[in-house]
Amino acid sequence: MSELVKKTLDSDATDMLIDKWLEHRGNGHDAYFDWFQGIRERKCAHSHMKQMLLWNKGEFVPENIFCRTVDTRRLIPLDRTWTTHVYHHRSMQDRKLSMMPVVFTMLPELMILRGMHDVGCDEIYIIVTDLKRQEMDDVTEYFKLVCRHSFGRTCKPQMENQIRHEHMRLCHTLVRQRRTPCFPQIDLTLRAILFEKRPRFIILFSHQTTSYSQILFTHDLFVPEADIYHDFPSGCPNPCCTDDCEMIRFPRRGVDSASVLHIKRGGKYGKRIKVRELCNWIDCDVCFSEESASSSISGTEGSVSSSEDRTSISGGHEGEGDGRFLGFVCSKCKLVKYCSVEHQRLDWDEHRRVCIRAQVVT
Repeated sequence: MSELVKKTLDSDATDMLIDKWLEHRGNGHDAYFDWFQGIRERKCAHSHMKQMLLWNKGEFVPENIFCRTVDTRRLIPLDRTWTTHVYHHRSMQDRKLSMMPVVFTMLPELMILRGMHDVGCDEIYIIVTDLKRQEMDDVTEYFKLVCRHSFGRTCKPQMENQIRHEHMRLCHTLVRQRRTPCFPQIDLTLRAILFEKRPRFIILFSHQTTSYSQILFTHDLFVPEADIYHDFPSGCPNPCCTDDCEMIRFPRRGVDSASVLHIKRGGKYGKRIKVRELCNWIDCDVCFSEESASSSISGTEGSVSSSEDRTSISGGHEGEGDGRFLGFVCSKCKLVKYCSVEHQRLDWDEHRRVCIRAQVVT
């Protein structure tokens, strides 16, 4: 009984759950659909660097909803699936409980979190617990403390004693409440995932009806922006619940409300987090200058034709004597950049599903 059991749900299982969720959404009122509908009606600032979620055309399906990735600044649809690794106590396996409802419960959140990253989120990690709200908060604070002072760092003796004290306190508290898995199992599993897998985030899922599930991010950059997700649904089926009643603690107020594990990067503990701006064609690795976010793109236009629409890209230029290539911006929506007209042609079948004429601000 000392280790947790891992159940892996592959991308086919994810696709099946997404189809089930879309079918359920079509049968009646759904808070998530209403929220996405609100996203469709909002007027967003046109920027090829700002994080955003867009649904401009077509029906409500993941391939028509586009998200700006935080790592490459590409604008790509949410229809990329993932593999989910669910860690749970073996008593749940003995009772033959399926892990698919765990993923289904937070499917909209997982789709958005997956869509926010171009790389590094093909695998998502969930640890199933039966922690109540206060216990979840205490465990979250413990992991934030550990990562801030000991992960990739030399822990000072005084802080090491404090971490040990908190570990013992949580162990005794959860043992008294007969929580499964016990705290040492949660602690070892989460630390192993952090050290071996370097995930963008880890989820502590609670199947208690009076609790919520916590998303632990491993960097500030991986947290959704508040101006997009401030009114994201709480997940609670009770329409009369307050903001404090959440099934999944999704950081709707940005970094200020997120649980971030400040892990030291670099060296043997992984590469430092660095934002890159890549060509929007998914198979291209051309990286534009960081300064391009504030640079003015101007020049000649080159047209790109398709069977249904026609668009063009505004010409880019190199930096003033420094050899930097700033890329080409789509002249219709002003939201994506390319390294060449050819790559815009290759990306057009996908980009056409979100590309609309940029509004002129007067």
